[in-house]
Amino acid sequence: MSNIILEHKQCLIAGDGQLPVNMAKSAMQNGFDVVCISLSSDNYKDLKKYCSKVVSYGPGQVDSIKKFLQNEGIKQLTFLGKVSKTMLVKRPKLEKTAISLLKEMKKLNDDAIMLKIVEQLENIGITILDQTIFIKNLMIQKGVLTALAPTESQNADIEYGFKIAKQMGGLDIGQSVVMKDRMIMAIEAIEGTDRCIKRGGRLAKRKNAVVVKVSKPAQDKRFDIPAVGLRTIKTMKKYGANVLALESGETIIVDQEKMVDYANKHKMVIVAL
Repeated sequence: MSNIILEHKQCLIAGDGQLPVNMAKSAMQNGFDVVCISLSSDNYKDLKKYCSKVVSYGPGQVDSIKKFLQNEGIKQLTFLGKVSKTMLVKRPKLEKTAISLLKEMKKLNDDAIMLKIVEQLENIGITILDQTIFIKNLMIQKGVLTALAPTESQNADIEYGFKIAKQMGGLDIGQSVVMKDRMIMAIEAIEGTDRCIKRGGRLAKRKNAVVVKVSKPAQDKRFDIPAVGLRTIKTMKKYGANVLALESGETIIVDQEKMVDYANKHKMVIVAL
């Protein structure tokens, strides 16, 4: 995919957060025309600033999405932003194809769902791009980002947490764990990273918890690349986690300067391994 020739017209399927906005802004500034399918309302207004067209669909509206893509003549597409599987429960809007696909699937883990969606899109001639193509500058580099570095005991939690998170990622359960005193406080599942931090922080008595987030052992870079932002570090502060350990070269960091400033202000640690 590194040698792929990018089409002038690109499509973005956007979930939660500022990451899809960053991609749309970068693509527009580099001369691309971006049309967006928004699966979330929290960044809709920001996306409209950088996309020539923004339409809203639910994740279960597969038929409507495919029709839109074909009408727009889309050949290349990028997925960015969190889309929780709970959306399929809370507001499903399941169209005929989605119902059929869900019935034939033996398991509904993230990779299985996304690979099925990718297959549907490839069947109509659309290539799914590496999520980082337009935002390479947001990939975190190895090292300590903050003024404070991890202590010896924190490094022990990081080392153990990294191994556990990799194992959980290999099972496609989640990519984050919360540690304290070499004990696992919480493992990310369907609820997402922020709620995992909340749960783990509470079990750690809101004091000295360590959050570790990694990529899956066989990460498909077309979807679900781990990402963190200012909201992550603020959630950690609220629930007593003071160390964030990430996998360098495999994690997207949004608003790095703001994250580091916030962490330094509150004597927190951000490190990339």
